[in-house]
Amino acid sequence: MANRATRRSKPRITSRVQGSVQNPYAQRVLMYSNAPFVPTGYGVQTAQLVARMARDQHEVAVACNYGLAGAETSWNNVKLYPMGITNYSDELLRPHSQHWQSGSKLPGLVLTLFDVWALQNPSVAKIPKIAAWTPIDHQPAPPKVVEWLKRSNVFPIAMSRFGEEMMRVDGIDSVYIPHGIEPVFQPTASFADADGEMITGRQLMRISRDAFVVTMNAANKGHTPPRKCWGENLLAFSIFARRHKDVVLYIHSEKSNATAGIDLPSLVKAVGIRDDQVAFVDQYLYRMNMPQVALAAIYSDSDVLLAPSAGEGFGVPTIEAQACGTRVIVSDFSAQPELVGDGWCVAGQPLWDSFQDSFFFTPNVESIVVALEAAYDAERGVSDKAVAFTGQFDADYVYETHWRPALKTIYEWVPGD
Repeated sequence: MANRATRRSKPRITSRVQGSVQNPYAQRVLMYSNAPFVPTGYGVQTAQLVARMARDQHEVAVACNYGLAGAETSWNNVKLYPMGITNYSDELLRPHSQHWQSGSKLPGLVLTLFDVWALQNPSVAKIPKIAAWTPIDHQPAPPKVVEWLKRSNVFPIAMSRFGEEMMRVDGIDSVYIPHGIEPVFQPTASFADADGEMITGRQLMRISRDAFVVTMNAANKGHTPPRKCWGENLLAFSIFARRHKDVVLYIHSEKSNATAGIDLPSLVKAVGIRDDQVAFVDQYLYRMNMPQVALAAIYSDSDVLLAPSAGEGFGVPTIEAQACGTRVIVSDFSAQPELVGDGWCVAGQPLWDSFQDSFFFTPNVESIVVALEAAYDAERGVSDKAVAFTGQFDADYVYETHWRPALKTIYEWVPGD
């Protein structure tokens, strides 16, 4: 594989987070999401945003709906409120917000980063001011989501251009703010392990240097059907692998059905992938929150990220992989196409989701195979095109360009107007 030492470029930022300069739009913000120390997509985005808001002189706390139970604690001087007893802890959102706002002279704001259809407790409607950073991964936007976003106390924020358009179609004005990635995601030839030894991504994956590596980094949760389309993706890889003896599938996910997902080894066997053509992430390291630099090395030593899914509110691994110079394969649906700087979008057909009363997407197996063949025939090594594309998603750039203006607008917004 060619040298992958090219760094990710990012757009120039003319003014950074304010530091000692007084922020006239500072607010007392309670963010509702996963705990910032957990390695979920929501957790990572929460960590990025609360750290930057705190540096920008907002008073910030997190109401955790996953990752913290039983007691309050803090993370990097940010107060964390624990989960409740309902599935999404929505019964505690208003009490937590009242507790956090008590005694503060700054105007209060609840900022949600989660599926809004889950917030059905009647007390949520009594929160004075909510900014909802909302994933939309269906077409059209699910009715429950539309109804929630039209509440008079809600300021909608779209995390993708697709989501922004779905809201517009239903008469909802929103602000667009994408997810961001930290600078650790860049072409990474090697990193220091826990013992200080330099290790490559191939060594961590336990895959030889001469293999063509197809990586999947996707959550293995839910099975009715799996949103990450494990069956379609692994079947397509199986067909692809019969044509090429040097290909290996690396799966960065929960191996078992322990988190209400599917048993991936059983699926591997069912579609006929040989044992020597598949490798799983070390399950202990995966559950113990593998360092992001290790994930960057894995992306950097992969030839393509295989990520077609039934729908994505955003799709952070697609950006992470490209920031490391790796091309991607995604579904031509929801937020996925807009995140491709260098890669392929696969065709498919609508899939009715009766839970959300809207359509998901089923990627076509043959179309995935065609994309895998194109990736195999493409030039190996770092894609400078992919790296350059991801500069717009740099976490500092996203905060300065999108969040700071939005927070000013929210400060001035009067609910109900």
